[in-house]
Amino acid sequence: MKITRMHGAGGKVMQDLIKNTILGNLENTSVNGGIGLKDLDDGATIPIGDKEIVFTVDGHTVNPIFFPGGDIGRLSVCGTINDLSVMGAEPLALSLSIVLPEGFDIDELDKIMKSINEACKEAGAPIITGDTKVSNVDDIVISSAGVGIVDRGKAIRDSGMKEGDVIIVSGNIGEHGMAILLSREGFEFETNLKSDVAPLNNLIKNVLDAGVDIHAMKDPTRGGLADSLNEMAEKSGLGINIYEEKIPISDEVQSIADALGIDPMTVANEGKVVMAVKKEDAEKALKVLRRHPLGKNAQIIGEVVSEHNRVIMETIVGKRIVDTPIGDPIPRVC
Repeated sequence: MKITRMHGAGGKVMQDLIKNTILGNLENTSVNGGIGLKDLDDGATIPIGDKEIVFTVDGHTVNPIFFPGGDIGRLSVCGTINDLSVMGAEPLALSLSIVLPEGFDIDELDKIMKSINEACKEAGAPIITGDTKVSNVDDIVISSAGVGIVDRGKAIRDSGMKEGDVIIVSGNIGEHGMAILLSREGFEFETNLKSDVAPLNNLIKNVLDAGVDIHAMKDPTRGGLADSLNEMAEKSGLGINIYEEKIPISDEVQSIADALGIDPMTVANEGKVVMAVKKEDAEKALKVLRRHPLGKNAQIIGEVVSEHNRVIMETIVGKRIVDTPIGDPIPRVC
């Protein structure tokens, strides 16, 4: 068997590769009893004293490298910041590894680095180490790692849902993947659609500082909301009931998705968070989210149940199972 793009597109194909070939060959995957690689969370933790260091890494090969609303540089910072943030950590610092193809335009690299700098300022996290190489890659590749900190035992895991929890998504889904698709393929839609790529640490911090009891969180990137909800359900052993009419989708994204036969639930986001919160805290969480520009379209979309362990959507014509996608329908989006 050969590697295909589907092996890096989120969903079942990628999960099988990670579980069977990558994890299957690694024995030592955690430190001091912390969250490790085999937990397949958004990051890992290293318990030290009364704190835990949260550590994550991400690689970026987006095509095109400049797209409406962002570029590969902004994406590399935000993706890493968000993986730390959904684990409840305060981001501290990032690393940056850049692999450049021979002949890459230095002016474009300059634009990318300026974008990285702006995203770091938004997130309040510096780049403190890095590496640069020139190789025979097709286009620029950026890998970024991040470290954050959280009180010991307070890291938020994607497996932590509890029966009765309310599911909240912070805003309109599908914008990043659709913006990439339109920019790449040149479809002639009249639209001002932009990627939602943004650092979520301040938004999430506001919710935590308000005392909201968040039991699980994910940022629904590759594979979209469908993939994240299924992962949360599978890991917790619980089910999720969601309501189609409650899921925030802009008219632009819905129209484009309908025209192209794409389910917005499976499309990548880069500036959204989905969280399972204690039922009694749901309205407070919603109010806090909506006070922030990145959460103005936040919605309660469902609840956690014990009657099944699937993701089931209630629509105007009945109920349907929302499966884990085979892969993201739009490759090379992050």
